[in-house]
Amino acid sequence: MPLAEIRARIAKAETNAGRPAGSVQLIAVSKVQPLDRVQAVLDQGQRVFGENKVQEAAGKWPDFRETYGEIDLHLIGPLQTNKVRQAFGLFQHIHSLDRPKLAHTMARIAQEMGHCPQLYIQVNTGEEPQKAGIAPQEADAFVAECRSMDLPVAGLMCIPPVDETPALHFALLAKLAARNGLQGLSMGMSDDFEQAIALGATHVRVGSAIFGTRVAPNPA
Repeated sequence: MPLAEIRARIAKAETNAGRPAGSVQLIAVSKVQPLDRVQAVLDQGQRVFGENKVQEAAGKWPDFRETYGEIDLHLIGPLQTNKVRQAFGLFQHIHSLDRPKLAHTMARIAQEMGHCPQLYIQVNTGEEPQKAGIAPQEADAFVAECRSMDLPVAGLMCIPPVDETPALHFALLAKLAARNGLQGLSMGMSDDFEQAIALGATHVRVGSAIFGTRVAPNPA
């Protein structure tokens, strides 16, 4: 699906929700995509991208930044504590702050480096045991803990269970964010971003609808 069509659908969803034009940021999720596909989207003017892994981003974006200039990069996948320093050097936003140990590591490295990306706390709205994230009932306390460490918490993020209505999870995330005075809502992907916009999403993460089916990485 062309990038222009996704942008048009976002604009229509904003209008239908009574929201200002441009209030939703499109994150083009370029993880595990061939470089030529990413370049084609860059050539269409997209400058906000999402990656799942620090190492993959490190091998891709420095060169693209030399060619295309400033690019707003979002880490949307899990972050290991030993990759925090590298992530701080690559990403402007991290959407997967999902545990106290990671928060403490981020706070320490932010002090050392003198800067910190904008952070989104990942909430496990479906309370799925296999999925990362803070439990909904623990979100308020975790937001307060992160703020006590001077971490720049911009909002919340969720990935709804695949077998449940996503709108219920988007509504829960919006309620948690509002209760904690947070503006950012990172929610909605290729199949459900219009629902997410209707419920307040400020960032939608769209990959396959822009780039096509992801290419499996070479196991070697």
